[in-house]
Amino acid sequence: MRFYDVNQGAILVDGYDIKDFNRSDLRKLFGMVLQDTWLFNGTIMENIRYGRLDATDEEVIEAAKAAHVHHFISTLPDGYNMVLNEDASNVSQGQKQLLTIARAILADPKILILDEATSSVDTRTEVQIQKAMDNLMKGRTSFVIAHRLSTIRDADMILVMKDGDIIEQGNHEELMAQHGFYENLYNSQFDKTSEVSA
Repeated sequence: MRFYDVNQGAILVDGYDIKDFNRSDLRKLFGMVLQDTWLFNGTIMENIRYGRLDATDEEVIEAAKAAHVHHFISTLPDGYNMVLNEDASNVSQGQKQLLTIARAILADPKILILDEATSSVDTRTEVQIQKAMDNLMKGRTSFVIAHRLSTIRDADMILVMKDGDIIEQGNHEELMAQHGFYENLYNSQFDKTSEVSA
């Protein structure tokens, strides 16, 4: 996003050096779903449409379906016209995440940044969010920042960081075969999960 320029080498997007883009145009290529969701006081329709202001109602609904949040919205008395209060406390954290994923789907960015999108939800909601994120990531370059390793298991490349340094890299299978930090972390998370479900 060019908050900082690189000291050496180049970062390319579709073969073009990002230094050749002005920052505003470059940032339009990105979509983000963050741990701390941002929704505003307005209807659910308006909040999703914020991803692309010229979207039709039908396009908003299609994005909600792809984000696995349409069914929930349909059960509300006012549906897409339900007004979210100032801090969006009238919907759950998981529902907020799904609404922001719908917004990102509607925006249709080339590059995604997903920052701890499942960190503050229960395991059941995490499954829904993971399905929505899978839809969102299709055909896009995605950067996924996660402590819950189940969300990155299918990534082409995983960079394992510890104390600010990259200590391992590879896909899930390669990292498990290294019998290192990633494998220990992965196994410890799934041991906890199986204890909770038992």
